[in-house]
Amino acid sequence: MARFGRIRSMTGDSFVALDDAVAHKLDAAPWQGGEPASGPLVRGAELAPCCPKTVLCVARNYRAHAAELGNDVPAAPMFFMKPASSILDPGGTVLLPPESERVEYEGELAVVLGKRARRVSARDAMSYVFGYTLACDVTARDLQRSDGQWTRAKGFDTFCPLGPTIDTEFAFGEAVLELWVNDEQRQRAPVSDMVFDIPTLIAEASRFTTLHPGDILLTGTPEGVGPLSAGDRVVVKCSGLADLTFSVAKEDA
Repeated sequence: MARFGRIRSMTGDSFVALDDAVAHKLDAAPWQGGEPASGPLVRGAELAPCCPKTVLCVARNYRAHAAELGNDVPAAPMFFMKPASSILDPGGTVLLPPESERVEYEGELAVVLGKRARRVSARDAMSYVFGYTLACDVTARDLQRSDGQWTRAKGFDTFCPLGPTIDTEFAFGEAVLELWVNDEQRQRAPVSDMVFDIPTLIAEASRFTTLHPGDILLTGTPEGVGPLSAGDRVVVKCSGLADLTFSVAKEDA
C-alpha cells in the first residue's frame, strides 16, 4: 500500500494504511515498517498523518512568490521552523488570532522524512524521504513584518494544516500545486518551479539540524498568497495527492 494516514476511532489514535475507503490499522508508524495489526478498520476522524518533532519550512523557494512580496531569491535555502503545536488536523479550523489584522494562506507540498538524517548529501537525500503530503503555512503577515523574525507570525496554534494522507509514490513529473479559497483558485504553479529542489533542501537542512522519521519539510509556496477571512473554506491540491481542506474562524480574544 502506498497511502497512509492517522485516524481517531473508539479504540484510540492509530496509523493506518488506506485501501480505497478502507483503513487498515498498523502496529507501528509506516516509516518504521508498521504492518496491518488486524482486519479492516472503519475509518474514524482524520488526524494529521504524522506527529513531527520538527516542522521545517523554506522561505522564498518560488521566484514569483519572492517577487510578489518584494524580496530577492536567496542564494541558499532560507529555513525557518513552525512549532509542532501549530499543526492542524485535516478538516479543522484555522483560528485568526486577535493579535493580527492580516493572516494569509501559503499552500505547500510537504516532505515526510522516513529515516534519521544528519549531514546527508544531496545525492543520497531522496533515500531519506518516506512520502509526501500537503500543508498550508498560515502566516500573520503584519506580525512577520513588525517582529523582524517569524516565530510568532508562523507559530500560532492551528497555523499548519497538514494532510490528509502521506503518499509514498508521488510522481513529480507534471505535478501542479494549487490553493483554492471558497471555490476560487488563488495559487497555481508546477512544483518543478521550486528554486531549490528537495534533495538540496534536505542536504542543506541536515547540516544544521537532525531530521527524524516523521518530521516534515514544507517546500515553499508559489505566488498568489493572500488574506484569510472568517468563514473561508480552503482547499490545497496537488496532482496525485489527496486534497487538504480546512475552514477559517475568528479566535475569541
